[in-house]
This record gives sequence, C-alpha cells and structure tokens, in this order.
Amino acid sequence: MQDQPLTVAGKTYQSRLLVGTGKYKDLEETRAAILASGAEIVTVAIRRTNIGQNPDEPSLLEVIPPDEFTILPNTAGCYDADSAVRTCRLARELLDGHTLVKLEVLGDEKTLFPHITETLKAAETLVADGFDVMVYTNDDPIVARELEQIGCVAVMPLASPIGSGLGIRNPYNIIEIVENANVPIIVDAGVGTASDAAVAMELGCDGVLMNTAIAAAQDPVLMASAMKKGIEAGREAFLAGRMPRKRFASASSPIDGAFF
Repeated sequence: MQDQPLTVAGKTYQSRLLVGTGKYKDLEETRAAILASGAEIVTVAIRRTNIGQNPDEPSLLEVIPPDEFTILPNTAGCYDADSAVRTCRLARELLDGHTLVKLEVLGDEKTLFPHITETLKAAETLVADGFDVMVYTNDDPIVARELEQIGCVAVMPLASPIGSGLGIRNPYNIIEIVENANVPIIVDAGVGTASDAAVAMELGCDGVLMNTAIAAAQDPVLMASAMKKGIEAGREAFLAGRMPRKRFASASSPIDGAFF
C-alpha cells in the first residue's frame, strides 16, 4: 500500500507525530525535544502558556516560531463551551488570524475526560465562526461521527486518560472510528511509550498527539526520538499488512514435497 502524507485543513505534513509544550523543565528542553520528535504541528495551551499575551514574560514562540512549526492553540483547562470558544478567539487574535485550533472541553478535574455535550456545542460554534477544529473526544464511534458531520477537520479520540500513560485501552473502538472516518483520526492522550504510539499507528490512525509521555520521561529528548521512530514503524506496519493471528504454530518453510 502506498502511503500519502497527513493532510489537515488542506495542509500536508510529513510527520504524523504531534506534540505538546507543557511540563518541560525550561524552554530550551522544550525546543530540543520537539526537534528530536520531528513534529511539525505543536500544540500550545493558551490559558497556561505565554505566546505574546504577557509581553514582560518569555514567549514560547521564541523557541517554536510559527515560521518553523504549525502552532496548534488548544483550549486545555476549559470546562464549558463558552470558555473554549473565547479561548480560541483569543488565540486567533494573538496569532494574526490563525484558524487551526484544538478543541478540548473537559468534564472533570480528576479524570480529564471530555465533556461531550459541551464539546459538541463548542464545535458547532467554532466551525460556524470559520475555525478549523481538531477536536479531543472520547473513543465513542457515534460521537466521532457527529463531530465529523459538524465539520471538524480532525477527530482526536483518547487512548486512555490524559497523562495516564496507560496506552490504548479500547483498540476496537479506535478501529471502528478509523474505518468509518473521512477526516484524519489522531489518537490524543494516554500514550506512555514508543510501543503505544506504534500500536495506534498499526490500528490505522493518521497520527498521534502526545505531551506527558515525552516531557515526563527521564530523558525527554531521547524519548522524543523514540516516539518518532515508533510512529514511523507503526505506520509502515499498517501499510505492510500484518500476518493473521493463529492459534497454532506453522513452519516458516513448507515441508510438502520434501525428501527424507
């Protein structure tokens, strides 16, 4: 199977790894890890990160400038549709009309699971307002279909709770979402290590977004490099088509017609 580049909102990307910018020890480590990951799309929590709204503080854009990366403002920390919409509009002002955003409306502070009714409401408002919405959601295939029908440019189901590192807990739902989607499906949240990223790609996902898995590693820059390789290996395995699973072993070399 011949591969095609990841396309989001009409723009193509060679990397299928999307990364966040939180939890690093400093801006220098942030940039080093992002470069090691090979990511081209970098997500930024507008409510927690300075990208120009605080002129007296260092700006994240100094180490991830928009001419090198696609900046993906996100609404992390929002618990209702109205605050998420306001945050996206603020990002559009700060980034000179930038319309690509990651919508994330949370349901509670403990699990950080998405609040689906508020997510749907915010998605409708943002799409109508001209935003290109990449949307964080649960792994419900019906909700994923609804978000695509609203007009979201990518649907981003969780693998497991944000920051948990538990990997993909429900691969069958992810497969169902992938097989019925006409927009990119990007696993968002729950990846813990490179093998988790590879599994997501082997399931047919178009990409993986992660932050804590890299930033919380003992060596974030080395883990970023490992994640890059995991994404690439998983994608190649998906395209190659794995052998079927069998209950019993079979010889690698056939013995029919052999001389004894």
